[in-house]
Amino acid sequence: MRRNQILIAGAVAVVLIALNAFYIVDEREKALRLWFGEVTAEITEPGLYFKIPVFHEIAKYDDRILPLDTQPLEVTPADDRRLVVEAFARWRISDATQFRRAVGASGIEGARQRLQRILNAQLRAVLGGVDSGAILSTDRAALMNQIRDKARAEANALGVQVIDVRIKKADLPEQNLKATYERMRAEREREAADEIARGKEAAQRVRAQADRTVVETTSEAQKQAEITRGEADARRNAIFAGAFGRDPEFFAFYRSLTAYENSLKAENSTLVITPDSEFFDYLKSNKAPTDGPAE
Repeated sequence: MRRNQILIAGAVAVVLIALNAFYIVDEREKALRLWFGEVTAEITEPGLYFKIPVFHEIAKYDDRILPLDTQPLEVTPADDRRLVVEAFARWRISDATQFRRAVGASGIEGARQRLQRILNAQLRAVLGGVDSGAILSTDRAALMNQIRDKARAEANALGVQVIDVRIKKADLPEQNLKATYERMRAEREREAADEIARGKEAAQRVRAQADRTVVETTSEAQKQAEITRGEADARRNAIFAGAFGRDPEFFAFYRSLTAYENSLKAENSTLVITPDSEFFDYLKSNKAPTDGPAE
């Protein structure tokens, strides 16, 4: 009975050892076979592989393109206008053996931490040499390529290839936003005041031109009215003169009637005059006066 138990235990141990003697490498992975911590083989092709249990250790790494999002980083461009920059990178393990020697057992997470330090250093170095306008503009691809190339040169020592680097956000620090907004609002209010002042000036010019046009039009109308009135008076006088020349007696009679009409109005009905005055000649007779007073 005891012998059977030993045989069963031995069989189980053999099965476990056999199972641990094989491992699978996925097509999305790279693997390293280690002998007491030293790399003895790098496996890049997917498949089923053999190892010596206990003595061999297998380290697997993702062979796909991996993401890396940096923490918000405050940088100071050349114009001393501080910005908070967030970037992201895409990277992959290019040399698994060198990667293992560089990061050790920390693996992918350790590589991310070291890559973030590299990216932060290059962000400060590159962005610190240009104005903030170049960073905030949409045409900043050259800056990102420069950061990528410098980070790639340093990351090669980790067995890592930096594929791309992009700036996804560049803002003012929170403590500067309020002051910036106030300055922008003051600038807009100043521009609005300038526009209002220019509008008032233009309106004043229009009103002045309209007033000038009114004066000129009125003056021209008055001028034409005076000319017309003068011409009418001249024509009237000519008619009177012609009438006087044809019948002096009738003209004298007409003038006397006009004088009577003007002098005997309600507000002017009192006359102080001698009875034998020539003023009453046509009241005394229906004929024009002769050389002497009428009877």
